[in-house]
Amino acid sequence: MSELNEQGNALLRLLADGEFHSGEKIGQLLGVSRTSVNNYIKGLQGIGLDIYKVPGRGYCSASKIELLDKDKIRQLCGDKNIQVEQIVESTNQILLDKIPDLVNGQTCIAEYQLAGRGRRGRTWISPFASHLYFSFYWRFDSGIDKVSGLSLLVGIATVNALEKIGIQGVSLKWPNDLYYQGKKLAGILIELNAQATAACHCVIGIGINVKMPAEQAKLIDQPWIDLHSLTAGDVDRNLLSATLITELQSLLPDYEKNGLAPYLPRWFELDCFLDKQVNLLIADKVTTGICRGINEQGALLLEIAGQIKEFVGGEISLRLAK
Repeated sequence: MSELNEQGNALLRLLADGEFHSGEKIGQLLGVSRTSVNNYIKGLQGIGLDIYKVPGRGYCSASKIELLDKDKIRQLCGDKNIQVEQIVESTNQILLDKIPDLVNGQTCIAEYQLAGRGRRGRTWISPFASHLYFSFYWRFDSGIDKVSGLSLLVGIATVNALEKIGIQGVSLKWPNDLYYQGKKLAGILIELNAQATAACHCVIGIGINVKMPAEQAKLIDQPWIDLHSLTAGDVDRNLLSATLITELQSLLPDYEKNGLAPYLPRWFELDCFLDKQVNLLIADKVTTGICRGINEQGALLLEIAGQIKEFVGGEISLRLAK
């Protein structure tokens, strides 16, 4: 875990307004030479900030920068167990390293991840102050059997939170992705610390594309979309964080008690592949069938040659058949 140094933070605050600032002005602010100013600019660009230079005008951030505010998030959701960091390896890892000393609902949110990770060992592109990098802890005293459908419940909670801040039309793809019109908007990564007969410690990681910088977009090898594209104004990441915390705090106790069954109608409403022909990739094998939703354990239901077969998570990928 690390942070920008004093000069880096001063430069960040200056550029946050989205206006032009001359190299001379920046040099005076930081107490460095004009040559060093360029190095500080490159440092911010290196963590994903979209900053450009126009001769005669100076340096400018491509858009205004709104930083995460722990006090604002706490005020909005009424929860004090919130940790906001500037630069981390991974928000999930921050919480995993603190098990078992966490309380239910402990949250870690960061501006930037050095090693953000997605499902199946993929890297999650994490530019500074651009998206939501969010991890949430929950302990299931009833054990690991309760978590089989957890990623699906978290997907529902995330869509609910987005709808409450005015984002409509988001759908879910089994087992852990949020999509909008065929493009990936968000992903869920749940990591466990559990033994068969003991409590199950879950760290729920959620990454949401909020406002993708142009340079970072070039690093993504699949169709994607961000919240900025779906709304006329800027998305308040503090409000989104607080709404997501509130939704998870609301749904998880009921899920622990009653399982996934009460949420099946909501899943079927949001399932982007329901009743469509899909390809299921397991290792090097491709299975084609019609998606028929999920069951109470969170298994995918696939109709193959007129028969419904169940598939559970793991190293499985689901794709729309072409």
